[in-house]
Amino acid sequence: QVQLVESGGGLVQPGGALRLSCKASGSIVNINAMGWYRQAPGKQRELVAFITSGGNRNYAGSVKGRFTISRDNAGYTVYLQMNSLKPEDTAVYYCNADVSGYTRDYWGQGTRVTVSS
Repeated sequence: QVQLVESGGGLVQPGGALRLSCKASGSIVNINAMGWYRQAPGKQRELVAFITSGGNRNYAGSVKGRFTISRDNAGYTVYLQMNSLKPEDTAVYYCNADVSGYTRDYWGQGTRVTVSS
C-alpha cells in the first residue's frame, strides 16, 4: 500500500503565495508520476499539474506561469509552489501518485487553499 500526506494549505490574500507538499510512503519501488488536482465547491476535480519520473511537467492553462511543480531527488515528495494566487484558485488540493506495480492511482486526503481578502 501507498500513503500520500499533504501539507501547506491555508488562507492567503490575492496575489500571495503558498507552497504545498506531498510525501509518498509505503511499498514503493518507483513512482511514475505525481501530480496535483483541485476541486472547488460545486465543481469537478481538475488537474493542476503533474511531473513524471523523467522530469517532464505539465500544467493546466489557468495556472501556467504562476504555479511550479517540483520533486525531491528521491522522487517521493512533490511540491507545488503557487504564486500570484487568485480567488478562483480556492479549492481543496489533492495529491495523486501513479506508482509502479499498482493498478490504481493513490490520492492524498486533500489540503484546503483559500484565497480571499
